[in-house]
Amino acid sequence: MRVVMFGYQTWGHRTLQALLDSHHEVALVVTHEKSDHAYEKIWDDSVADLATEHGVPLAIRNRPDDEDLMSMLKEAEPDAIVATNWRTWIPPQIFDLPRLGTLNIHDSLLPAYAGFAPLIWALINGEPEVGVTAHIMTDELDAGDIVLQHRVPVGPRDTTTDLFHRTVALFGPMAVEGLDLMATGRTDWAAQDRSKASFFHKRSERDSLIDWTWSAEELDRLVRAQCDPYPNAFTYRNSERVRIVAAEVSKGCYGGTPGRIFIREGDGVVIVAGAQARHGRSRGLLVRTVRLDDGRELAATDYFTTMGGYLTDRA
Repeated sequence: MRVVMFGYQTWGHRTLQALLDSHHEVALVVTHEKSDHAYEKIWDDSVADLATEHGVPLAIRNRPDDEDLMSMLKEAEPDAIVATNWRTWIPPQIFDLPRLGTLNIHDSLLPAYAGFAPLIWALINGEPEVGVTAHIMTDELDAGDIVLQHRVPVGPRDTTTDLFHRTVALFGPMAVEGLDLMATGRTDWAAQDRSKASFFHKRSERDSLIDWTWSAEELDRLVRAQCDPYPNAFTYRNSERVRIVAAEVSKGCYGGTPGRIFIREGDGVVIVAGAQARHGRSRGLLVRTVRLDDGRELAATDYFTTMGGYLTDRA
């Protein structure tokens, strides 16, 4: 089949490589310009460079809403479009253009976690599994019928980086498999149960700011979700920003006020956590490694040389 691909960053790069290696013909690639957004500088393998290396016609757009692009799409005469990690709305005149429609690849188990940063949000929320969904694009974002879906279990100490590598490996094979299924003429795809749908916004700096009233279990997941190379979870100590690089739930229960720099436990320092910490039945967050704005990375026991004082949500 003749295929047009809309894609960006490593997700798009892996998908395009799989399409180039397949029996399908890539007639046109559409991608975004490089971005300075913190999350778009991560996993930023270039779709544009890969298309150019293989001599595939290329269009670079922030939004796919101009007549020149529409002319290029019509001239490409695609049987199908594949979209992956495209960051803006694709209008119906584009996704309905191919005779077989448009296949979107999304890194969540739709209908849950539609939208942005699904792996981070899912890990924060303690989901037991994540995954990738290939679905038919419609005018409601990430809501179309499901062509195929693969699940990935979440381990007890997994980070978003771990989950990224496991899920991104599925993008290319699922794009090719989905196109092959569409080529058979099938249209009996599984409708999404919209009563189970959830839609998440893009992550920003504010979303990495630690709220010490969260339980230690939730904060442990936040730290693992915001692991390197993502912007780390952070807090403030005496107006100094402190990024939490490595942490886990404490063995002991510690009572008091959330955010209190309390006690050493093993090779870490416990910060009191949880809205109900005053009852003394809550675990704390055992911080092991921190990073400061000057780039220094320190063991928590070297940074918190004295106990007492509080970590807060403002400088």
